[in-house]
Amino acid sequence: MITDTHTHLYSEQFDEDRAAMMQRAKDAGVSRFFIPAIDSSYTERMLDLEQKFNKEVFLMMGLHPTSVKENYKEELTHVKKWIDKKDFVAIGEIGIDLYWDKTFLPQQQEAFRIQIQWAKEKNLPIVIHCRDAFDEIFDILETEKDDQLFGIFHCFTGTFEQAQKAISYNMKLGIGGVATFKNGKIDKFLNQIDLKHIVLETDAPYLAPTPYRGKRNESSYITQIIEKLAAIYGKTFEKIAQITTQNSKEIFNQ
Repeated sequence: MITDTHTHLYSEQFDEDRAAMMQRAKDAGVSRFFIPAIDSSYTERMLDLEQKFNKEVFLMMGLHPTSVKENYKEELTHVKKWIDKKDFVAIGEIGIDLYWDKTFLPQQQEAFRIQIQWAKEKNLPIVIHCRDAFDEIFDILETEKDDQLFGIFHCFTGTFEQAQKAISYNMKLGIGGVATFKNGKIDKFLNQIDLKHIVLETDAPYLAPTPYRGKRNESSYITQIIEKLAAIYGKTFEKIAQITTQNSKEIFNQ
């Protein structure tokens, strides 16, 4: 059993071949797909996906940091409405992204903190999006850390020290296609991180692993990531799949 802990299966990039793409993933052994939210414009697509693939698909709810704009309070109201009326497996993806634009940093910080607090109220994990913002993310986690704070540092691309810090806040590291890149860097120290702290993800349709880098990513390509981790950790493909799926079950309670 293989688990993709982060895949945007509702993306418009899959509209032409979603069923076939899902079948390819299942044929590759992927049986669990965890779906992060972005903003209100994708909610109906997510719910539709859950209806069609309800045995394999598990939904999160949250406001993505790049969708934090002038109307962020309306978007947060949308998130709160949904988490109060429906069960989700996580609050995500949430966090801070300073790669494209720093204009809304204060609003991103506020939205991140509020959604962490909602996750704690619901006893749910958080799934963190962090881009060019490790210090800002850690500052908030430091003030929010307690026994109720837990989750996944999605698409982890930081240093060994940042990995240790993320783990100290009760976060698993979401490892995806970057681990297969020649310049990805994390492959140089991953073997120093106990596998109990690792979950697998594709972030499809983004960040396709080698040898598909630059093309549309899909969940079946998670096998490339498992093969890379098997080489890094000196374990079998099956063992990597088993341990990381068990880790995902502990996080999502699914």
